[in-house]
Amino acid sequence: MVIFSRRLSEVLSIVGLITSFFSLFLFFPALIGYLYAEPIWTDFIILGILFFAFGIIIFTLFKKTKSYPQSSSELQAKDGLTLVLLVWILLSTISSTPFLMFDENMSFIRAFFEAVSGLTTTGATIFSGLELMPKAILIWRAILQWLGGMGILVLTIAILPMFGVGGMQIFRAEASGPMKDKKFTPRIAETAKALWTIYVFLTLFCCVGYWVAGMELFDALAHAFTTVSIGGLSTYDESIGFFNSFKIEVVAVFFMLLAAMNFTLHFAALRSFSLKAYLQSIEARYFFSIIFISVAFIFLVLLISFSDESSLSTIARITVFNVVSIATTTGYATTDYNLWPTITFSLMLLLSCFTTCSGSTGGGVKLIRAIIMLKQARREILRTVHPHAIIPIKIGNQTVANRVILAVLAFMFFYLLTLVTAFLFLTSTGLSAGASISAALACINNLGPALFELGPSANYGILSDIQLSILSVVMLLGRLELLTIFVFFSVSFWKS
Repeated sequence: MVIFSRRLSEVLSIVGLITSFFSLFLFFPALIGYLYAEPIWTDFIILGILFFAFGIIIFTLFKKTKSYPQSSSELQAKDGLTLVLLVWILLSTISSTPFLMFDENMSFIRAFFEAVSGLTTTGATIFSGLELMPKAILIWRAILQWLGGMGILVLTIAILPMFGVGGMQIFRAEASGPMKDKKFTPRIAETAKALWTIYVFLTLFCCVGYWVAGMELFDALAHAFTTVSIGGLSTYDESIGFFNSFKIEVVAVFFMLLAAMNFTLHFAALRSFSLKAYLQSIEARYFFSIIFISVAFIFLVLLISFSDESSLSTIARITVFNVVSIATTTGYATTDYNLWPTITFSLMLLLSCFTTCSGSTGGGVKLIRAIIMLKQARREILRTVHPHAIIPIKIGNQTVANRVILAVLAFMFFYLLTLVTAFLFLTSTGLSAGASISAALACINNLGPALFELGPSANYGILSDIQLSILSVVMLLGRLELLTIFVFFSVSFWKS
């Protein structure tokens, strides 16, 4: 009991530390609001001060001054999971307060949904008329996606050693993909720093790219935040389609592809000054192959359907951009793909389930899991022919352990269970079957725009509070990769 109390105090102290750090980002929208003479800038200042003080108080109350034994400096599994859930719920609540102050008639559920959508990089929004909204609110939505893209906890890992607490358990709970113990630097803090260094520079280059391509500086910064994070929130109702610029779309496609790839590959490529890491990665090869084949197929379908209405170059342009956007779970749009043949937008929604790579800012099942399941299916087929054969599953030169395969199968079970449950709950509230299944898929994959009533030309503002509550839970489940939350509520986990 003493150990549990000590651990809980340590977890709460870290929660306070993260809260204080997170609150500092409230001052950036305040600066933007001040520069554009928007009265709401004072609200951001007040909220920043209040939440910073709140975090410091929590940190001070629960931070132990007594030095613990070296063996206790690393957070345990229970501590890491508890910390992740507390932080995501608390930060989502904090993030919703600017929306409540912007619109006093907004319910907490709607504000919470918008905040969760931002932090989970889903990009589903209840707002319309974005062009008329304060730029401080618009940049706040973008900042939420940027922080959620790499994960605020991953950044925290880099500073936890300063306070005598390791961060491996946080990294395991926060990281995406089935093989979470793999690190590409000797220390987990160095891993977090390397990830964020790459992430920051990608954001800067993306911002410059948008600016050079013709965006105003504010729009370039906001869209850089939501592109590199694969979030997809825009400053305009028409999304990227508002600009109607081929150059801007090229920049967006380039950085969406980079952000959807495993960041360890970027690290390896930069360290060796070589593209060898990309070429040797089976996940990267599958990723580009799937994108290329999907673009080619949908282009042919659209060419047959709209050849009399649009030029070849126009069809190619809208195909590449929208397929890449949806496949990478970004959610930008340049056209209403609800008007395309059913096979096209159905395939695009399917791509959002598994196309992004592990270790990326994208959502969904992750491609490496799909590859493992494909290899496992092939192994089972071979076993029916050769029952006594020993057939290992390999990713490159690495043999995949059976525990990883079982974890992938368990993940897929919970993925489908969550999807079906969300679908049934949504249809029970009166939402159509098509909108329900597409919204459930869009939220569990952290995609954003769905189909039918919730397609790219609409938003989630038409939904009721109970429907938004269901989808908020689904977004969190998808961002934390399901098992993190299901394990937390497992009785056997707490008895161990």
